[in-house]
Amino acid sequence: MSSLFEPVSPQAPLAERLRPKSLGDVVGQSHLLGEGKPLKLAFSSGKLPSMILWGPPGVGKTTLARLIANTADAEFIPISAVLSGIKDIREAVELAENTLQQSGRKTILFVDEVHRFNKGQQDAFLPFVESGLITFIGATTENPSFEVNSALLSRAQVFVLSALSEAELGQLLERAQAVMQAPAMTAEVREQVLAYADGDARRLLNFVEGLFNAAASADVKEIDEAFLQTTMASKLRRFDKGGEAFYDQISALHKSVRGSNPDAALYWFLRMLDGGADPLYLGRRIIRMAIEDIGIADPRAQSMALEACQIYERLGSPEGELALSNAVIYLAVAPKSNAAYMAYNEAKSFVAADKSRPVPLHLRNAPTKLMKALDYGKEYRYAHHEPEAYAAGETYLPDEMPQVSFYEPTPRGLEGKIGEKLKHLRELDRQAGKKNK
Repeated sequence: MSSLFEPVSPQAPLAERLRPKSLGDVVGQSHLLGEGKPLKLAFSSGKLPSMILWGPPGVGKTTLARLIANTADAEFIPISAVLSGIKDIREAVELAENTLQQSGRKTILFVDEVHRFNKGQQDAFLPFVESGLITFIGATTENPSFEVNSALLSRAQVFVLSALSEAELGQLLERAQAVMQAPAMTAEVREQVLAYADGDARRLLNFVEGLFNAAASADVKEIDEAFLQTTMASKLRRFDKGGEAFYDQISALHKSVRGSNPDAALYWFLRMLDGGADPLYLGRRIIRMAIEDIGIADPRAQSMALEACQIYERLGSPEGELALSNAVIYLAVAPKSNAAYMAYNEAKSFVAADKSRPVPLHLRNAPTKLMKALDYGKEYRYAHHEPEAYAAGETYLPDEMPQVSFYEPTPRGLEGKIGEKLKHLRELDRQAGKKNK
């Protein structure tokens, strides 16, 4: 009997040759596939629900979907939300109907990157999921709560897949060495290779396939650090998401932007891109910089950072990376203020520690006669009918709550003008207070 991990074809990529053929050969996801765990129970019962597999790249979402189909003896139809549309969904449904009529077999429809389908496309699955014609399995790297519409979400169970641990990646590495009859590697090289994989099985296998092929060509007996650096150094400039180098460099980027040094900010941004950091991860951090360190001093910074991420999502590399670099430079030279960020944190802490205070009567909504009879909204002053559209002296905080001043604008950028306006309004409040005494 041939080994489970014997190559199907010498030309097949290593990741395909090592694809598990049974549940027992899956590496990782023990929280779902261990004894008594949700997916294991579903497999054992034979009653497989429609589901969404949510997890980072390279953790086995497609593999699990194929194994589910094999276990259930079901037709497996894979489509990609990146390349497919309503026409492809209709064709898949027709094929499922024909399969059911001709052989009585059910169909598992697997949709990779389901988050890329719009609401209308996602809705197209609903009647066929409800009728039982198809068992729907969607795979996504994005949070289904935000990216999958509620109707489809309510009809599917969500299973969260985890990035593979270093020990689990080590198991895959041993299998790869056995299949390719590769030489041993030093402990230092093994550590670097597993760190490079960053929990992603596909990344690991694609990398070591190139490494082992290079070792075979050079007739290397043991892969040491010198050979690794000579042959694969450019690919190794990648980050472990939990590693010190990654966080040191993102910290340097953030502090360079905060310190208004566009050259240093651009340097660290491109260092991280060159090392293989996810551009959209950097985009999210750039948005955070705009919110935290610039804020209302220049609201355009936040819009520009967000638009840069959207451009990257639409165009990819290299145009999208250029948009992100433009945002980095703009943020570095923009006026700086953390006033809004500090106000948020201070107000959040105050609310968490304070008691639950009722809304004053004059600020309450009064849509019914009863509410009006109870004085809801009584004596409310409509600001637009007041001089300067400002109800001087009016109170908006709960009764008996101490006066607070969470937001104190800086004199920089737009906040300089905001500060002048707030100072003027406070003077109007002071004058109104004198008149009412």
